[in-house]
Amino acid sequence: MPFSLPVRAPGAQSTSVQEVLDHGRCLTRNTPVTLPAVDEVAGAIADQVRREILLMLRDEPLSAGQIADRFEISRPAVSRHLRVLRAAGLVSDTADGRRRVYTLRTEPLGELAGWLASLTRPSGWQHRLDALGTEVYRTRRERQSAAGRDQSSRETA
Repeated sequence: MPFSLPVRAPGAQSTSVQEVLDHGRCLTRNTPVTLPAVDEVAGAIADQVRREILLMLRDEPLSAGQIADRFEISRPAVSRHLRVLRAAGLVSDTADGRRRVYTLRTEPLGELAGWLASLTRPSGWQHRLDALGTEVYRTRRERQSAAGRDQSSRETA
């Protein structure tokens, strides 16, 4: 049966996502996904320079000057990139005399990775293994309840 939206009179409002839901064909809601931390992290890693900075900091903490020396952009531009990364929680900085040393923080990436993982469906094999695990659990539970019934019937006899 082909999918069709509810019929509207001419000049009436257009069909909303909620009405499509009520019609029974759509599995999503007309509500925005709001994950401020994920949005900020995704925005921060959207820039190639910031991703390269994160890769540099993965290996060792670096000062702002050491980071700037590795790029062909101005120091103020590197400083702006570091500010964005710090606001997203991806780097932390400590004062070491007159210089600031930046360190990678991976915790915010975990929430983004979790959200991204929720978008993927289990692979065919993963789905089959999950189904097998469910079936094994169900069979085990049925055997235990059958054994419990047999035990109680012997005790009453």
